[in-house]
Amino acid sequence: MAPVRSKRHRKPPTVLTKAEVAQVLARMQGTHQLMAQLTYGCGLRLMECIRLRVQDIDFGQGNLFVRGGKGSKDRTVPLPEVVRAVLANHVERVVELHQKDLREGFGEVHVPEALARKYRNACRETGWQYVFPAKKRSIDPRSGKEMRHHVLESGFQKAVKEAVGKAGIRKRATVHTLRHSFATHLLENGTTIRMVQEMMGHKHVKTTEIYTHVMEHDLHAVKSPLDLL
Repeated sequence: MAPVRSKRHRKPPTVLTKAEVAQVLARMQGTHQLMAQLTYGCGLRLMECIRLRVQDIDFGQGNLFVRGGKGSKDRTVPLPEVVRAVLANHVERVVELHQKDLREGFGEVHVPEALARKYRNACRETGWQYVFPAKKRSIDPRSGKEMRHHVLESGFQKAVKEAVGKAGIRKRATVHTLRHSFATHLLENGTTIRMVQEMMGHKHVKTTEIYTHVMEHDLHAVKSPLDLL
């Protein structure tokens, strides 16, 4: 008889309460605070936030587009109202930085290989620039050209960890915890699980169902069957 592989049971994710998320965000500032707000407010994975491009933000429609997420899936999520003004100002500074790079003879950014072959100037277009660019240009190992890459994920991770500590939160919370909290709080607010599945970019609803185990339930609203006799 062939051996049967045991089923892998996923552990419930670590989730922050709404009050805890507010405490963490309040202890962050600048670009890292904006990145944390987008990660929580849009349910982004770490690298989805890091790799956002200017054209992925639609201020007119109030949407944020996640391109090539896990499993090469694209998805659209609402852009939180509370960050629009700050994000718009941030993007303006990014555009100014790109214009400066162009004036200095640079301004290229890495774009997908197939796109680069089809549109040779795409790498210089403003829309393809990273929303969170690195402070300094560097040599791209793939092309050998001096480009402006996105920020390193380690800086963002460290900023979140420090904010969690300053807030006195003892949970093992990371950047990804903000994404877990996004999904959980949506369900708590009454969003359907199918909608949450779509916004999280999950292939199967079973993956999304894990958040139902960490939701805050109002036990006081539940009547004991003994009281109903």
